[in-house]
Amino acid sequence: MLQDSFGRRFYYLRLSITDVCNFRCQYCLPDGYQGEAQQFLSLNEISTLVNAFAQMGTAKIRITGGEPTLRRDITDVIGVCANAQGISKVAMTTHAGRLAKLARPLAKAGLGQVNISLDSLDPGQFALLSGHDKLAAVLDGIEAALLEGVNVKVNTVLLRPFAKEQLRDFTAWLKEMPVTVRFIELMETGQHKTFFKSHHISAQPYLAQLKAQGWTPIERSKDAGPAIELAHPDYAGRLGFIMPYSSDFCDSCNRLRITALGKLHLCLFADQGLDLRDALQSGDVAAVKAFVTDSLADKKVSHYLQEGITGITRNLSMLGG
Repeated sequence: MLQDSFGRRFYYLRLSITDVCNFRCQYCLPDGYQGEAQQFLSLNEISTLVNAFAQMGTAKIRITGGEPTLRRDITDVIGVCANAQGISKVAMTTHAGRLAKLARPLAKAGLGQVNISLDSLDPGQFALLSGHDKLAAVLDGIEAALLEGVNVKVNTVLLRPFAKEQLRDFTAWLKEMPVTVRFIELMETGQHKTFFKSHHISAQPYLAQLKAQGWTPIERSKDAGPAIELAHPDYAGRLGFIMPYSSDFCDSCNRLRITALGKLHLCLFADQGLDLRDALQSGDVAAVKAFVTDSLADKKVSHYLQEGITGITRNLSMLGG
């Protein structure tokens, strides 16, 4: 079992397979993707990586980007993860613009959960925030995933001045919609410090408001992310909050990250990525295991977002959040 010097155990791997995204979300890539052509991890490299982590106790893998569905081999990637011995849950984060036609093959390949980035249920506001008039396509993707039996969670970045509308609209939506909506506090990144200062808002008052309305916290599984999730007997869906600026946010850290170029990041806001590519290209599972185990000695007790230190993370597309 992977464990750091603070006793935290790591059951969960977030694996980026591309940093390319075709949306232009204001808090991430407002000017669109500006990167150059790169050779992202191949299917064989992904297989080596996944099997190494599975042998070290990883039970859950989340495929991220960029936008992972832009990879033509996305169903093969999901299949490699799902078929690795020891991996019990395969998830993916996506903007869902292409999910309606991909939900069935992805589910057949072994996708069990999908997290959908969706910041508004209002078509005009959605287009403003994402840079695309594709709300209908995203909602169709959600329906398609549910029909295939895939667990659906929706990630919504709380933004000033939209937060009250976001909470109102998504709460009403959950009356009949059996999904989980998690409100995420906007996180500062290297390229978007000005946007952060004008749009960040704390989730704490909204969490307190929902608790006062009868929403109650539910127990978090060992491979779950950091969200506080709540249920209400009168609603089909659940609500949650991810609050990276809370003082105890990193206490329950249980995940590591790999970039699409094969670099290990011990934290979303680490100062550097640690290069695993040689071991991955040679298919050396033992070398990957040794590298990751040794590297964990350098994992810090916390990020330093409260101090405005964002590390190497220029934007969230780099690592998939």
